[in-house]
Amino acid sequence: MTTPVVLDGNSLTIGDVVAVAAHRAPATLAPDARARIARTQAVVAELVRRNAPVYGVTTGFGKLSDVAIPGDRLAELQVNLVRSHAAGVGPLLPEREVRAMMLLRANVIAKAHSGARADLADLLLGMLNAGLYPPVPEQGSVGASGDLAPLAHLALALIGEGDLLRGATRGPADERLREAELTPLVLGPKEGLTLINGTQAHTAIAALALRDARQLWDAAHVAGAMSLDALLGTPVAFDARIQEVRGQRGQIASAALLRALCEGSEIRESHRDGDPRVQDAYALRCMPQVHGPVLDAIEFAEGVVGRELNAATDNPLVFDDGTLLSGGNFHGQAVAMALDVLAIALTNLATMSERRTDRLVHPDLNQGLPPFLARDAGVHSGFMMAQVTAASLASECKVLAHPASVDTIPTDGSKEDVVPMAMAAAWKLRRIVHDVRHVLAIELMCAAQGLDYRAPLEPGRGAARGRATVRALVPPLEGDRVLAGDIARLAAAIADDHFTVSASRP
Repeated sequence: MTTPVVLDGNSLTIGDVVAVAAHRAPATLAPDARARIARTQAVVAELVRRNAPVYGVTTGFGKLSDVAIPGDRLAELQVNLVRSHAAGVGPLLPEREVRAMMLLRANVIAKAHSGARADLADLLLGMLNAGLYPPVPEQGSVGASGDLAPLAHLALALIGEGDLLRGATRGPADERLREAELTPLVLGPKEGLTLINGTQAHTAIAALALRDARQLWDAAHVAGAMSLDALLGTPVAFDARIQEVRGQRGQIASAALLRALCEGSEIRESHRDGDPRVQDAYALRCMPQVHGPVLDAIEFAEGVVGRELNAATDNPLVFDDGTLLSGGNFHGQAVAMALDVLAIALTNLATMSERRTDRLVHPDLNQGLPPFLARDAGVHSGFMMAQVTAASLASECKVLAHPASVDTIPTDGSKEDVVPMAMAAAWKLRRIVHDVRHVLAIELMCAAQGLDYRAPLEPGRGAARGRATVRALVPPLEGDRVLAGDIARLAAAIADDHFTVSASRP
């Protein structure tokens, strides 16, 4: 039985998000959170009873915040807010990202500064535990006032409108909720605003991408160590003393992992003496100096995103002393910038990996390996086209690494005059993760073939384990064959933690 994730608004982790979103761990609301939610919901109820002017509760939204709403139309106001903001377009977010978004939104309610009932969190968690999720288009959010459009598509299902998905099947939300013995919400004051105001769409994608980034970092070191041995490279550049005199933490960790992966290499010993080369090319020699900053970027992004998972991002915020404060916690700049940094960092993994692949197949650079690693070069093309694919993907990463968070277009009649484009930063990063995973899969495949040619000499013990993992999924290339399936299997293996070797995970 999977341990449930308990939401209290303060302690949700990236690991918890992965557990619920990807591995379907159950989730529940902490009892103390329920009590805190009741106190701030009572504050909103009292303000409505007094007909006090409160943004989004007794007034309109955004540019219409100076429009007073009659008491008998407050419920209509909240439903209309959800319907009008469900204006997303484009491909649907993958199921795991929607599940993460649902979990994060429930956790914000558990934080108890929304002024909404616990019923909202209960229904979100009930849907998660029943395997239900709404179709949410990925485009339409600028990340200011939160991810309004994606969250509105989520909120529609909670009021029994639109559709719900379970796996690949889709049906009307009210019917699917009824089948799961769940009841659609009748929104109270501020509850429509609670459901759509926040950073949970792009933060959900960010949390999952960070888990993926850790996998890529590990796989890049396994592939790099395999390539180093296949190309008769030297691990001297990974000596701890070189790293220590620079003092960069990520570089030190990267070099230590590479030393461990290269330990015990018979191939290295075969050319230790008499090799005229003093230094390897940068793609081999400078792995710690490039892979290391990627770890630094991952850890920076984990800090930002980890805090955002437990952030109160509503507006206005409700406090149990009766205070309501309007601010801008919904603005997605913090996570958007972290996502842009991570996109740049992961692109560098792709760049290094593709250059190592090129050296493996290039007959002028691969230290006596067959041209393009083909058994019968000329009649067979070997891995020629695989390197072309890696080059294509690495180049695409460079285009996608252009930062989204420096852009802005005013919205809402210029009430929202500086916006962070956080959702664009998120889905760009997701595409980069996909591309880097496949670039590394290609290197792993080529490096394993290169190591096969060095037999009977064995590579370092970690590199040997990497080759064995590759060979369990992909046979040696004896003659030309379709490589697309091989690449896909290795990319899936990276995503399934088959190449996870470090202790760097939080």
